[in-house]
Amino acid sequence: MSEAKFTISEDDLKRVLECMLFVSPQPLSAKHVAQSLGLEEELVEKTMYELRLDFGDRGLQIMRIAGGYQMCTKPEYSEFISLLLKPERTRLSRAGLETVAIIAYRQPITQPEIEAIRGVNSDGVLKTLTERGLIRQAGRKEGPGRPILYATCDEFLNYFGLNDIGELPELEDIELPVQYACDPDTEENESSDSEVNRDVEEDVQE
Repeated sequence: MSEAKFTISEDDLKRVLECMLFVSPQPLSAKHVAQSLGLEEELVEKTMYELRLDFGDRGLQIMRIAGGYQMCTKPEYSEFISLLLKPERTRLSRAGLETVAIIAYRQPITQPEIEAIRGVNSDGVLKTLTERGLIRQAGRKEGPGRPILYATCDEFLNYFGLNDIGELPELEDIELPVQYACDPDTEENESSDSEVNRDVEEDVQE
């Protein structure tokens, strides 16, 4: 254990963690907080758990996301918050959703393997997903040409509100909508990915 940088009571530690969660734009790991304060990671985890219980009847909640903790609003109040903020959501295109879903369930996976499932070229959509930090290159597959392997990143978990990849729903529980909500701006450089035949969609769903 590193020497404590501060003398913090249990109640004060809750308030400190609450402040840290409030100002942090990204999920905070217990390890990072413990190193910052010079405390045991187990104590931070215990206090974070108690703090989450304290938020039980509030409009805010503390969620475990991407292996850390993040303060956010409860979904049942999203309608009221949207009246105030009216945010412009940056949506993934249909091609982006299909491709990132394939990568999430089949990772690590190569571009030829992705294109074999989707039935279309995926250069543009892979470039877009990489630039947005949702996927990453995860080495190369042994074999002819040694193609690049793709896998999801922590930003993928953050984007979809998951703590870890194990929280993905089972494939048989997923019902694909007839049409995905698309933002025309996200279709730039993805024209070759916009049309997918129904046989390929059924392959992904299965």
